[in-house]
Amino acid sequence: MNRDGDKLEPGAEARDFTENSEPFALFAEWMAKAETSEPVDPNAMALATTDSSGRPNVRMVLLKGADADGFVFYTNGESAKGLELAANPKASLLLYWKSLNRQVRIRGSVAEVSDAEANAYFASRHRTSRIGAWASSQSRPLSSRAKLVADVARETARFGMGEVPRPLYWHGYRVTPLEIEFWQAGAFRLHDRIVFRRSSPQAPWVKTRLYP
Repeated sequence: MNRDGDKLEPGAEARDFTENSEPFALFAEWMAKAETSEPVDPNAMALATTDSSGRPNVRMVLLKGADADGFVFYTNGESAKGLELAANPKASLLLYWKSLNRQVRIRGSVAEVSDAEANAYFASRHRTSRIGAWASSQSRPLSSRAKLVADVARETARFGMGEVPRPLYWHGYRVTPLEIEFWQAGAFRLHDRIVFRRSSPQAPWVKTRLYP
């Protein structure tokens, strides 16, 4: 390790950028490696939206799907991020894997997934998480932790042993990227950066190497 705290020699991972010119396949390779090295939530990502005044707003969410159609996460559509996406359906994502000294930045348009897709994912969640989706008025004022606990107890009693369906306000969102940047740390801050850009979801990708 050098005095800057870097562990890699310049260009140590450059092959990862050149062996695969298709960004979704490259992302799948990096995610698979992160799943074996990150101790907690390798699918955690920062989601940036903008509010009604144009100010950026960022928070951590979990990536729940990634393929050639885009990157999927789920949330309460009445939350701050849900309302912001309804008003301006564009977003930026960032995944950072400290164990690998890698990050991926994604920018694109956002659309809701189908009801069938959202229902299927919601049904796969732990029952307590499904009940929590009914109990939480996400992003709105909460008088106390005790009130939240009481709300969860109320919804638990309401559903009893029956099925817990997806609330109509709980949605899945797919970010269809127009830009995906892969970043690999290098010694002495000589990082590797490759960005894939396209003008529309139907257009071909153009790959460019960037200065660190």
